[in-house]
Amino acid sequence: MSTERQASEPLPGSDSLTNGEAAASHKSGDELLLTADSEEIPVLSVVMPTLNEEDGIAECIERIKNALEEMQVYGEIIVSDDSTDRTPEIAEEMGARVVHPDGKGYGYAYLYAFDKVRGQIMAMGDADTTYDFEELPKLFRLVESGEADMAMGSRLGGEIKSGAMPPLHQYIGNPFLTRFLNFFYGAGVSDAHSGMRVFTRDAYERMDLKTTGMEFASEMIMEAGARDLTIKELPITYHPREGEATLDSFHDGWRHVRFMLVNAPGYLFSGPGVILAATGLLVMLLALTNASLGGLNLGVNSMVAGSLFTLVGSQVSCFGAFATLAGEPIREANDPISRMLQGTVRLEHGATAGLVLFVIGASYLAYVVFEWAAVGYSAVPFTKFNVAALTLVVLGVQLVFTSFFLSVIAD
Repeated sequence: MSTERQASEPLPGSDSLTNGEAAASHKSGDELLLTADSEEIPVLSVVMPTLNEEDGIAECIERIKNALEEMQVYGEIIVSDDSTDRTPEIAEEMGARVVHPDGKGYGYAYLYAFDKVRGQIMAMGDADTTYDFEELPKLFRLVESGEADMAMGSRLGGEIKSGAMPPLHQYIGNPFLTRFLNFFYGAGVSDAHSGMRVFTRDAYERMDLKTTGMEFASEMIMEAGARDLTIKELPITYHPREGEATLDSFHDGWRHVRFMLVNAPGYLFSGPGVILAATGLLVMLLALTNASLGGLNLGVNSMVAGSLFTLVGSQVSCFGAFATLAGEPIREANDPISRMLQGTVRLEHGATAGLVLFVIGASYLAYVVFEWAAVGYSAVPFTKFNVAALTLVVLGVQLVFTSFFLSVIAD
């Protein structure tokens, strides 16, 4: 993902209280917070998902008002609520607009609310006081000025207050998931799962987000990387939460990892497949040519092992092409085998190549059968060339049927 290119130009009207008009006077946060029926168009829309956050929602809304007052821009607060306590009542009393998603999940709560925002710049964050919304202005300015399509607050690059984040998350979980995402998707961020983000409406629409669970945070970064959006980070302070935590560390962590793997078939399938197949072919070649490897002479048993590696590796590589064509992953497989299979999906190409391999292997095996019959069906030595011929036969069959399958899913 490019972090150097220019992001979109500054948004029209985002540097004033009203689109095209300068502020007549300094306004308070209460005056700048718009209601749902206001004729004024908000510059900034802040969305918070809530699940029984009555202990923290009031403080979060007050901090957002303070941020609006500092920026002197009109804004709206949308609370996407699924609570059984007084959270929605408190939010409405303080001027927020409360919506109730018709589905479950952290991601769905955001998606439901994002579809209802009116501002051209959108912000997100949790309503449990862990994120200080008074730090919104510095993120907002990065987006409003056009320096970034998305601005993120980095907890790991900033300050984490004592008791705000479990040591397992701070030193293992979040750094691991961030490195994982950076390696697979080139995100180039220091805190991939920070929930405090500001982005343009255009960036949101380009990301085309779909996940409804906790992996929503990962999907946003992955899609931003795939769409070549500019992400910038600034350090923030992460505070202890108010109320009970709803995060399941291992279950939610695994959902992030699974989502990243499934959407990167090149790493999940093609990469391991190519390595396995290449290793198997090398072992078979060394065994067939009687070459020594570190003083070791490879025989028929090594030939069998090489054959298994080759066959398994080729099939796993095919899965990468299948997943790219059928699943439309965020990061498509880009290895040579996958590119070849995707670029030559035509049935005739693959079927012909597979048939050639099959005929070569089958011809040699037919000769072996003929020799076997000539000696009265007595024992025939199991040679390295027999293994090579069997490997060609199986590879040929795999390629023929792979071509048929790719042709079906490509259509």
